[in-house]
Amino acid sequence: MESRFNQNMPPKKGDCEPKLPPIIGRFGTSLKIGIVGLPNVGKSTFFNVLTKSQAAAENFPFCTIDPNESRVPVPDERFDFLCKYHKPASKVPAFLNVVDIAGLVKGAHAGQGLGNAFLSHISACDAIFHLTRAFEDDEIVHIEGNVDPVRDIEIIHEELRLKDEELITPIIDKLEKVAVRGGDKKLKPEYDIMCKVKNWVIDEKKHVRFYHDWNDKEIDVLNKHLLLTSKPMIYLVNLSEKDYIRKKNKWLVKIKEWVDKHDPRAMVIPFSGVLELKIQEMGEDETKKYMEENKTQSALPKIIKTGFSSLQLEYFFTAGPDEVRAWTIKKGTKAPQAAGKIHTDFEKGFIMADVMKFEDFKAEGSETAVKSAGKYRQQGRNYIVEDGDIIFFKFNTPQQAKKK
Repeated sequence: MESRFNQNMPPKKGDCEPKLPPIIGRFGTSLKIGIVGLPNVGKSTFFNVLTKSQAAAENFPFCTIDPNESRVPVPDERFDFLCKYHKPASKVPAFLNVVDIAGLVKGAHAGQGLGNAFLSHISACDAIFHLTRAFEDDEIVHIEGNVDPVRDIEIIHEELRLKDEELITPIIDKLEKVAVRGGDKKLKPEYDIMCKVKNWVIDEKKHVRFYHDWNDKEIDVLNKHLLLTSKPMIYLVNLSEKDYIRKKNKWLVKIKEWVDKHDPRAMVIPFSGVLELKIQEMGEDETKKYMEENKTQSALPKIIKTGFSSLQLEYFFTAGPDEVRAWTIKKGTKAPQAAGKIHTDFEKGFIMADVMKFEDFKAEGSETAVKSAGKYRQQGRNYIVEDGDIIFFKFNTPQQAKKK
């Protein structure tokens, strides 16, 4: 009776559900974030730090997809807590796929340096770690002659925009031929939308993501073409060890001002590639002592979590003595589709989701205690899964009912 109640009631509840804003970008959860920057700003050091830190982590199925791509486990205290509590045979965290992209130079859109190969690598990514250099080092030559991260950011922004110009022009020419001269009314709305995009990117010289009021139909068209300037960007500022520890650098305010003016929804995260490399080579006790003495901490967990979130991804947990696992889903996923991540049968025969909030589980101390406190929820097919939910799905197949 309970499960039928859950299935029959939701339409009413659906009326008052908040409408999720449309998302610019690819669908699915196998998404990638690319490290982009000029040569000699610390991209490879950063990529190696990410790769090494995870290769050394115990019990993680680590995999380098190819020399410049890495699957990096997403650090999460909730996951660690569940692993300590259940002591499972298998531990599977969520992963962030990171791609190291060769250094871009001015003129890349026209084929300078690795030019077009570089830009095609970016188009295969869904978000960008934009790495910029704010450290002085006479031994590491800056391609533009001197250190000026704001200028560097502008060079990369302009290269991506110019590449989009090249992509937009033939799309509009083709649509004009069919929709305007050919009189195809069905394609006229798409033509109008692409003209608006052209005006913004080519005439106004701005990035697609700087415009925050694209409507659903416009986003559908943008998602057809996946322009480089529509990809979310996180600005990583590479500092010297000394500047990172003292939290001071003359460029930080200027970078933040530039980002707030042009890309106001983006995050700016300072880090030090040298420091991250140094602490990685220390033992656990040595690292702890070093952090305490210098009153500092690694920026990697924040960077990885922010990267994961920028892809509009989150995860729920299944947890028990056999396995603690984080299942990656798109933000806004409903319970049956989340169940389908585990197995298609779970989605097809979905009855309900037994949901605990992680905070309740931690506070109450056990599943039984959560139930006794009345905080164990049985959710129907319209339930939108939230980040960190601990879920058991009930589903049936023609043969018999099962519980996961």
